[in-house]
Amino acid sequence: MTTTLTGTQELKRGVLALGLERGFLEIKQQIRNKQALFFTLLFPVMLLVLFGAIFGGGKVEGTNVELRQVFIAGIIASGVMSASFSSLAIGIALERDEGMLKRLAVTPMPKAAYFLGKLVMTMALSIAELVVMLAVGVLLYGLDLPATATKWLTLVWVLVLGNLSCSLLGIAYSRLARNGRSAAAVVQPPYIALQFISGVFFVFSNLSKPLQTVAAIFPLKWMAQGMRSVFLPDSFARVEPAGSWEQPRVALVLGAWTVGAFVLCTLTWRWQKDGR
Repeated sequence: MTTTLTGTQELKRGVLALGLERGFLEIKQQIRNKQALFFTLLFPVMLLVLFGAIFGGGKVEGTNVELRQVFIAGIIASGVMSASFSSLAIGIALERDEGMLKRLAVTPMPKAAYFLGKLVMTMALSIAELVVMLAVGVLLYGLDLPATATKWLTLVWVLVLGNLSCSLLGIAYSRLARNGRSAAAVVQPPYIALQFISGVFFVFSNLSKPLQTVAAIFPLKWMAQGMRSVFLPDSFARVEPAGSWEQPRVALVLGAWTVGAFVLCTLTWRWQKDGR
């Protein structure tokens, strides 16, 4: 028996295929831009080495967990945000400023394929970032890899939801940069600020309640918490403000940000600098 694809099914399959093709092209472009790739992948590693030297082998008060184990999990989450939010917000602003988006808009390529390509590229970057961070954490700081299939599964869904939410948010946020020259100045300050209040460099429960409340609005706090639930012993959960890992809430918040950021993208996206 043969099955015939409807026009809608053929269109969806065509968009998916073109999106993957576009994604592989984006990955090749990232690899060729060795300087950008170097700093995207290795800047979180530099932070890890720096904070590892500062804090040494000190332990979190009331636990048997080394402080550097805590911020390794946080910096992994921060690296995913760097590879998705920061990379896209700056890169798309530059493409819009240089007129590349305007040229793509008049090609036969389905517009959805462009966005799928970006998501494929940021997912590849996030996976590469994760591999690099795990290697450094294991070799230099004795990081324990997840010991159960459940923890590996948690790592996967936190990575995927974190990447999707931050990537879509980065696409929407790119509209705030008036030109390519101002992109980094517009993107980096909020990203850096979120790292300091989201439990990346410090134990989250040690931060003031107002800072915890602000951080809980954004994805990075929940990504870092999800990563801690993967790499830290379950006994550490009592140090969290809620006294547990709150994995269902982590998934809910990251999923809500993914949907919300997608809606924001559809409302704010423009192919040209003049707003059309």
